[in-house]
Amino acid sequence: MAKMPPAETLDFRALAALWQRGETGLFVILGPTASGKTRLAVRLAQALACPAEIISADSRQVYRGMDIGTGKDLSDYAGIPYHLIDILDAGQQYNVHDFTEDFRRVYADIRKRGAAPILCGGTGLYINAVLSGYDFAGKKPLSSAMASEDPSGLRPFVIGTRVSREERNARIDRRLDERLQEGMVEEIRGLLASGVSAEVLISYGLEYKFVTRYVLGELDYGQMREQLATAIHQFAKRQMTWFRGMERAGIVIHWVEN
Repeated sequence: MAKMPPAETLDFRALAALWQRGETGLFVILGPTASGKTRLAVRLAQALACPAEIISADSRQVYRGMDIGTGKDLSDYAGIPYHLIDILDAGQQYNVHDFTEDFRRVYADIRKRGAAPILCGGTGLYINAVLSGYDFAGKKPLSSAMASEDPSGLRPFVIGTRVSREERNARIDRRLDERLQEGMVEEIRGLLASGVSAEVLISYGLEYKFVTRYVLGELDYGQMREQLATAIHQFAKRQMTWFRGMERAGIVIHWVEN
C-alpha cells in the first residue's frame, strides 16, 4: 500500500464557504472503524452556516434492534437529523443497489429543503457506488463509471479520518469491552429470541458472528472476545485498503488525524 499523504487540518469556515459558493454538493466523511467519523460529521454539521443532515453509509446500522453491535450511538448526533438508520427489521435483505436508491431519494429531499447533506460511514462499497455514479439500472461497469472527473455529478468533498494502527486497535479493544459491558450479548440473545436465525446473524459478520457463536456454545467467552477483537482489527485494515483503492481510482480524499 502506498504511503499515506500528510494529514490535513480542517478549516470548517472554508468548508462552509465551499457550500455557500456551490462548489460542493455533498460532504463525505469516511474512514475505518473507531476513527471518529460520526463525531466529525456532527462537528461539521454544526459548523456549516446552514442546516445540515447526515446520511449514514453503514451496511448494518440500517437494521432495527442491532444497536450495540453496530455502534449506532445515536446520542452522538446531538440533534443533527440523520437518515438510513433503523429502516429495516433485522433479518431483512439490504444491498448496495438498495443503498444507492435510498441515498438518491434522501439526498434529493435534503437538497430540496435547502440543507447540506453529509454522507458518513465506513462501508466503502456503498460510498464508492455513490461517488462513482454507478448506474445499476443501466448496468454501467465501475471502470467506466470512474472514467470522468466527477461521475457522480455531486461535486463531493471527501474527508478521511485516520489514526495510527496502534491507536486504532486500542480504540477497537476499548470499544469492544464497553459494548460487551453494555449488553451486546443480551442484544443478540434477544434477536435470536425474536426469530432472527443464527445463520442470518452470523452472516452480518464481526460482532454478530462471534457473539452468536458464543451464545450457541461454539466458543467460550474468552475465545469470543479474542477472536472478535482480532477480526475487527483485520476489518479496519481492509477498510483502509479499500479507501486507498478509491484514491487510486481518482477520488480525492482529504485525510485528517482524528
